[in-house]
Amino acid sequence: MFNVEKIRKDFPILNRKVNGKPLIYFDNAATSQKPQVVIDSIVDYYSNYNANIHRGVHTLSQEATNAFEEARVKIQKHFNAAKSHEIILTSGTTHGINLVATGFSSFLKKGDEIIVSALEHHSNIVPWQMLCERTGATLKVIPISLKGELILEEFEELLSSKTKLVFVNHVSNTLGTINPIKKIIDKVHKVGAAILIDGAQATPHIKPDMQKLDCDFYVCSAHKLCGPTGIGMLYGKEKWLNKLPPYQGGGEMIREVTFEKTTYADLPYKFEAGTPNISGGIAFGVALDYLNNIGFDNIANYEKELLEYATKKLLEIEGLKIYGTSKNKASVISFNIDGIHPYDIGAIIDKLGIAVRTGHHCTQPIMDFYKIPGTIRASFSFYNTKKEIDLFIEAVIRVKNMLL
Repeated sequence: MFNVEKIRKDFPILNRKVNGKPLIYFDNAATSQKPQVVIDSIVDYYSNYNANIHRGVHTLSQEATNAFEEARVKIQKHFNAAKSHEIILTSGTTHGINLVATGFSSFLKKGDEIIVSALEHHSNIVPWQMLCERTGATLKVIPISLKGELILEEFEELLSSKTKLVFVNHVSNTLGTINPIKKIIDKVHKVGAAILIDGAQATPHIKPDMQKLDCDFYVCSAHKLCGPTGIGMLYGKEKWLNKLPPYQGGGEMIREVTFEKTTYADLPYKFEAGTPNISGGIAFGVALDYLNNIGFDNIANYEKELLEYATKKLLEIEGLKIYGTSKNKASVISFNIDGIHPYDIGAIIDKLGIAVRTGHHCTQPIMDFYKIPGTIRASFSFYNTKKEIDLFIEAVIRVKNMLL
C-alpha cells in the first residue's frame, strides 16, 4: 500500500514552516527534497570513513572505494546498463551533456548536422550550439505543437545521411511532456546517427531501461531523485565511450604519465578526472534504494492522481491557461492567469508557505513559442498531497482576487 503520510515522515524538511505557514513544496522539477536515509549516508561517510578513493591501501580508503563502486553498480542495475563501466559519475546532467559535446568535436566537420528539440532545457541547447561553432556543423530544431508535443513528421524530414547526433529530453521540465523516445531513438539509428537523451526530469517519475531503449547516451542528476546536489550520471554505450577522448585531464583518468606521453585509464575512470564527489556518489545509490523500495509504479500512479486532480482544480479558475497539454505528461503544470505577471503570483504565495517556480525555467525558446514572458510552474512529487493542492488552489484564487 502507498502511504503518503508515512512517506512524508522520511523527509525532515517537510516539517518546517515558511513565513509562519507549513511548507508546501511544489518546486520538485528544480530539485527534490531528501529523505533522512540519504542525509544520514552523507553524515556517515564524513563521520566514519572519509578518505580518498582508488588510491590508498589503508582501511579507510578501501572502505570508501568499496562504497563508491558499490553505488556505481546500484546505478547500473537501476538503469539496466549492460556493464558498470558504462556508468560515468558526473557532477550532474549539464556535466554529462558537455562531456559528450566536447568529445564529438573530434568527429564533426562542416556540412554535418545535429538535431535538438524545441522542448529542451538550455543545458541541452547551449553545448550543442558551442559544438557547432567549433566544428562548422549545422544545428536543426524539431518543432513543437501548441499542445507542447514534438511534431514527429517534421522530425523525420530533418533526418538524413548528414545527421550525426540528435538530442531530446525524455520529459520536458517546463511542460511535463513525456516524449516518445523509443520511437525517436529507432528513427535516429536508421540513419546511422547517435542520440543523447536528457533524463533529468524523467528519472524521478520513470525507471528507464538502457538496454530496451537502446539509446547511445543518457544523462540525469541525483538531486532530482532524492539524492544530493553535485552528482549525476552519464550512461554511454561502451563503443561510444571508447571512441570519445577524455573530457578532462588529471589524476585518476591516467594509466601512465611521462613527459613524452600519457596513456589513459580504462572506462569509466578515463572520464572521471580528479577526486569525485565521493559522499554524493554513495548517497546517489542510497537514494535509488529508497525510491525502488517505494516502487516506481507506485510513484507514477500516485503522481498521476496528483496531476489530474490539480489540473482539474486549476482549470476551474477563470482566466487561467495551462501550457503543455500532452496526453502523456509527468506531474508538472505550467500556467498563467490573464492580466497577472507570473512572478507576482509566485512571490505572494511564497508568503503563504508555498514554493513554486516562476520565470522561463531555462527554456526561453518555449516561452518565445507561446509568446509569453514566463509561467508559474507547480511540480509534484510522491510526498505531496491533495490537501496541499487544495491550499495551493485557494492561494492562487486569493492572489487573483487581490491583483485583478
